[in-house]
Amino acid sequence: MTTLGTLEELPIEYRDALTERNLVPLWPAMRSVLPYKVPTRDTSVINWDYQSIRPLLMQAGELTPIEKAERRVLILANPGHGLENIQATPSIYLGMQLILPGETAPNHRHTPSAVRVIVEGEGAFTTVDGEPCKMERGDLILTPAGKWHEHTHEGDGPIVWLDVLDLPLMYRLNGSWAIEGELQSSDKTRDKSYSDYSTSGVVPNIGFQRVNDSSPQLRYPWSKTRACLTEMALEHAEGLLSISYVNPESGKSIFPSIGFGAIMLRPGESQRLPKRTTPVVFHVIEGAGAMAVEGHPSTDGSPLAFVEKDTLSAPGYTHITLTNSSTTEPVFLMTADESPLHEYLGIF
Repeated sequence: MTTLGTLEELPIEYRDALTERNLVPLWPAMRSVLPYKVPTRDTSVINWDYQSIRPLLMQAGELTPIEKAERRVLILANPGHGLENIQATPSIYLGMQLILPGETAPNHRHTPSAVRVIVEGEGAFTTVDGEPCKMERGDLILTPAGKWHEHTHEGDGPIVWLDVLDLPLMYRLNGSWAIEGELQSSDKTRDKSYSDYSTSGVVPNIGFQRVNDSSPQLRYPWSKTRACLTEMALEHAEGLLSISYVNPESGKSIFPSIGFGAIMLRPGESQRLPKRTTPVVFHVIEGAGAMAVEGHPSTDGSPLAFVEKDTLSAPGYTHITLTNSSTTEPVFLMTADESPLHEYLGIF
């Protein structure tokens, strides 16, 4: 590898002249922006365990009314990206959001695309451009870029979900902004897009209109995903059991910036995931186990234990092994990664 010159080797008069003209020499910093062989991987290996997060989230509900919060959220900030940040990975934001009974998180729309993964509670709806989406444990609810959305809780007890947004990407592109709006009216008796796309390869001939939209389906019920993975397990005694969430019209990723999927680990099973460029986020829907990550300075490769409702992150360019600690029950995890963005950029 070529040994490059340092900034200190340059005369101070020359450096001052560059600074006056808003110029910076590349060669002293080249290896920091173009690392040799191994890429920059700021994302740390971490488990945000839900049992320690939940009391702080409930305390936030006591300290801050929804009127002063708009969205009552605790950000899951990955320490690899700095002391104060909004990043779980370079381009993915995660947050735990709380709505209390009788509250409504007001209607707004914004440029970042968002997914909600329901963690606990029932009786809430997310209304997206007038369409109500029931919120149940493990469901994936989409609020694509530019669509009006609000969250209303009509049940008992708190409801909590995991927000997954491409906010860091939009923020760094100077493209992040939001607009507030009036509350929407909707008929909560029909979850329209889910009804339209509830069976693969079949759509109704009444009340259905094909939409040229990046995400025509707004709710992906966990019950359907779980049933799919369980049926796959009956057909495949070995191999990684995984699915991808896609646009039902195009078969492509539901968002161009974030890919979503789910994994099932058979009882007692360990699976080493394919090594990939993209970091990945795991949210544990059911079960308990461990994640081991090899090839990154933030970990010595020791397994990191997880239980239901925990959320984990792992950097790209590493070997990730997931293990189910139960010999009788499966583990189900939801995943989010940057694969669509990496594929578009030609670096996947």
